[in-house]
Amino acid sequence: MDDFTITRDRDDIDMEESDVDKLKKSVTKRKGRGITHKSDVLQGDFDEIGGEDKPGAPQKSIEGWIIFIANVHIEASENDIFDKFSEFGDIKNMHANLDRRTGYLKGYVCIEYEQYSEAQLAIESMNGEAFLGQDLEVNWAFVRPGQKAKQARRNRERRRGRSPSPGSD
Repeated sequence: MDDFTITRDRDDIDMEESDVDKLKKSVTKRKGRGITHKSDVLQGDFDEIGGEDKPGAPQKSIEGWIIFIANVHIEASENDIFDKFSEFGDIKNMHANLDRRTGYLKGYVCIEYEQYSEAQLAIESMNGEAFLGQDLEVNWAFVRPGQKAKQARRNRERRRGRSPSPGSD
């Protein structure tokens, strides 16, 4: 590979060598965001998305309430799923990922309802129900964090120092 030399025209610069040296010494490289000052972006009033404040409570997305359906049979069609879940309310959006290689469903679907009550009814009615020979697992797509961590910590503290007894939990 050839070496390249970069030159600049000194005719358009009205600085002397000592000024250039001072400028180079005063410049420092900094990496990352907000090194010198805090950003004003995160300060201010923001709209809150609806939902309960307690840990583990369902959270609303920007436009509606999204449920996650797992263990969907790979040969199910979008129309089958849409027909089954539209019984509980108007479906605002449905997203079913397909496997590129086979063209079948990947086994999960996200459905968005506009109303909380419609999504809750779909979860209560369809969780554990058989659909094309498989039991569906239906739950909220977004929940407030914190509940699982607290439960895991409580279980760890309870079992610390000894093995669990047979038949417990």
